[in-house]
Amino acid sequence: MTVKPDNTSSDTRSNSKGQEMWGGRFSAQPDEVMQAINASIGVDQRLAEEDVAGSIAHANMLAAQEIITEADRDAILGGLDKIIEEIRAGEFKFSVALEDIHMNIEARLKELIGEPAGRLHTARSRNDQVATDFRLWVKSSCTARLDQIESLMKALLKQADAHADWVMPGFTHLQTAQPVTVGHHLMAYVEMFSRDFSRFADAIHRMDECPLGAAALAGTGFETNRYITAEALGFSHPMANSLDAVSARDFAIESLSSIAICAQHLSRLAEEIVIWSSAPFSFVRLSDAWSTGSSIMPQKRNPDAAELVRAKTGRANGSLISMLTIMKGLPLAYSKDMQDDKQIVFEAFDSLDLSLQAMTGMIDSITFNKANLATAAAGGFSTATDLADWLVRELNIPFREAHHITGASVKAAEDKGVQLWDLSLEELQAIEPRITKQIFDVLSVDASVASRQSYGGTAPVRVREQIALWKERLL
Repeated sequence: MTVKPDNTSSDTRSNSKGQEMWGGRFSAQPDEVMQAINASIGVDQRLAEEDVAGSIAHANMLAAQEIITEADRDAILGGLDKIIEEIRAGEFKFSVALEDIHMNIEARLKELIGEPAGRLHTARSRNDQVATDFRLWVKSSCTARLDQIESLMKALLKQADAHADWVMPGFTHLQTAQPVTVGHHLMAYVEMFSRDFSRFADAIHRMDECPLGAAALAGTGFETNRYITAEALGFSHPMANSLDAVSARDFAIESLSSIAICAQHLSRLAEEIVIWSSAPFSFVRLSDAWSTGSSIMPQKRNPDAAELVRAKTGRANGSLISMLTIMKGLPLAYSKDMQDDKQIVFEAFDSLDLSLQAMTGMIDSITFNKANLATAAAGGFSTATDLADWLVRELNIPFREAHHITGASVKAAEDKGVQLWDLSLEELQAIEPRITKQIFDVLSVDASVASRQSYGGTAPVRVREQIALWKERLL
């Protein structure tokens, strides 16, 4: 069976035209299957802007170093300007036969300006070209995610501010544990996403060095100035080792790791939205803009956006593992395996882009049901720990003994079908005679929440302090 490249969206120029860019060593044309597996233009045409930017920087450097003439540089720059206009207008003819974005652009440049186009590739290789293009793209994409994460944090902060003292159940094992505030719960996600923000920022810092000029793997014999190209492309400095420059993809792996961790945080929040918006909970209501209906059950309001955000975590994890697997056994320097890195990274960034937008929209428009939250906060004997703490604090009872007394009190309330605060003083004293009526000052949900004033606690006064700090940072 013969497999042919998919040329439906490309203008397939002759194989010989592609081969003339690199094929002096070869006397026969590549097999169609070889062409299909070797071509990457369907994916890496997305690097067109970066590729042209790299070529502009390289041409300027070559002229500054008197490696090419200013006239050739001017012709190259004029041709590249025309090419980027064609690409942005959707008029550029991408060719599978020309394999990748670099050769497609170079071939078109030759069509436009002739012989000077052949001088552009002096002192560089496709190896350092693609490393530069890809690094530029990932760096820009990480920067864009910073803005998106900050927008989500602002949406969470706004909701936390509006609900700083609304009580809700805090869970462990998805069982009611202790009452907390809605503001406190939402601020937990502000903290999580702030760490995601810092991970992307750190990744940007580490990838802020330029591979261009490393050539194929060993550097070049031309008297180039790599600091010129690094500065022109917005990098702080050139990479110090040419082998590392063309073979390193840890910047992509680190970015994928940041994506996977951020996606996991998004998934946890999405899961809570799914649970909270379900009929048995009814803690929140998603707006119609972020809900869908059922084709058969007219009463349904499905949290599909949250579910899809949750699902995309698996794709993010898969992208990270795929990239790690591609790179795990590659000797220095460049290997063609690396051609498969870009589609993985593009898809992961696209997925996170959608997820962050969707989550920000959901959080920004979500509404909370105060009555249902308060009722649930009072359930499950959520203030039992407050009883135990009071026994320790006021009666100097060791905590383990207080724990046992509290457990017996919970059982008594459970047997009667009432809350802890519904037990009479006599019933509590039957369990522990030293208990006084002051115990009822700590058994309510509001009292429990207000008492948690340790740093990082759920007391509204602490929550508002944290909100104020984050407002200074974000607003």
